[in-house]
Amino acid sequence: MDLVALGVGIAILVGLVGIVVPVLPGSLLVGAAVLVWAVDKGGAAWAVFVAVSLLLTAGWAASYAVPGKRIAASGVPRSTFVVAGLLGVVGFFAIPVVGLFVGFPAGLYLMEYRRLRDRSAAWASAWLAIRMQALGMLIELGLALLAAATWLVAVLVGVGS
Repeated sequence: MDLVALGVGIAILVGLVGIVVPVLPGSLLVGAAVLVWAVDKGGAAWAVFVAVSLLLTAGWAASYAVPGKRIAASGVPRSTFVVAGLLGVVGFFAIPVVGLFVGFPAGLYLMEYRRLRDRSAAWASAWLAIRMQALGMLIELGLALLAAATWLVAVLVGVGS
């Protein structure tokens, strides 16, 4: 077994987890891992790296563009996401493992309640923002999984061997 490919595979798995649990820069980690593999293998591995990079870039861009349009149309200001992100970070350290998933939605709701002064409207707005963030995450994860599969197929067929 090729130790570089094994290490790259592990780094790709960590990167995929980093997309779902946004503590690590997931797509960036996947791309960097495949770059290490391409440098090690050379030749056709560079074409695989380019394909993986394009998929990861498309996923990253779409994860912001697609939900961003719907969130902007709903009127949720960016400051809401800044505060929610900060509360998510505080939650991450205050409540290990799940704190991010408690702090971020709580921050969204509190900021939307502050803006709208209506509990049901604040919840509806916060829930839309949460769904759109999840959609962005799924888009990025889907394209990162496709990128990981591209690399895995290249390894299995012996690209660079």
